[in-house]
Amino acid sequence: MHDTVNLWPLIGIAVISLGFLLKFNPVLVVVTSGVVTGLAAHMSLADILDKLGAGFLSTRNLALILLLPLVVIGLLERYGLKERSQDWIAGIRSATAGRLLIIYLLARQMTAALGLTSLGGHPQMVRPLLAPMAEGAAESRYGALSDTVRYKLRAMAAATDNVGVFFGEDIFVAFGAIMFMHNVIQQASGITLEPLHIALWGIPTAICAFVIHAWRLHRLDHTLALLRTTREG
Repeated sequence: MHDTVNLWPLIGIAVISLGFLLKFNPVLVVVTSGVVTGLAAHMSLADILDKLGAGFLSTRNLALILLLPLVVIGLLERYGLKERSQDWIAGIRSATAGRLLIIYLLARQMTAALGLTSLGGHPQMVRPLLAPMAEGAAESRYGALSDTVRYKLRAMAAATDNVGVFFGEDIFVAFGAIMFMHNVIQQASGITLEPLHIALWGIPTAICAFVIHAWRLHRLDHTLALLRTTREG
């Protein structure tokens, strides 16, 4: 006879989704979700507060870890990091926005596959370097950019980072999601799978993601060339 599993604690996921959808304060949403989850799991209010307090104390240095890189990047931008990166990439005649982002996509996937996920990211790489370099490459080849094109380049730069790290880290055998899938499959269905096998089967998916997104970036160059032709015509 199998023990009945209490699924009511999963209501915390719905609370988080609804709170973020309604754009409530993130801290309030997370705390409310924790309280709701604890009550659904038949925990006492004292135990819930104890868990929330322990979680807060264990991550009290997280704000410092997040803020220090932002301060450094802000200082670099103030002293011309974006302008220098744009000037440098504009001096490479063969550089295009699409080619630059394809190279970054490959590098991001390969480093993420080795577990080096912190080498990139939106605040430390996309905003100060990758997006300005993509804009500089496009401006040197196609002239002045409209705001619409500029925002599209920034969005593609951010998407490239997302695709690279998301599908690259699934190949890293020590990645948390790999171990999570291994435990769920083994406990839920009794199927014995080595984490290495799960990681290896992430390689075809990563290759497909690279090919698809690289094609999108290639089409981006084609679109920019058409815009220039239309403008000149």
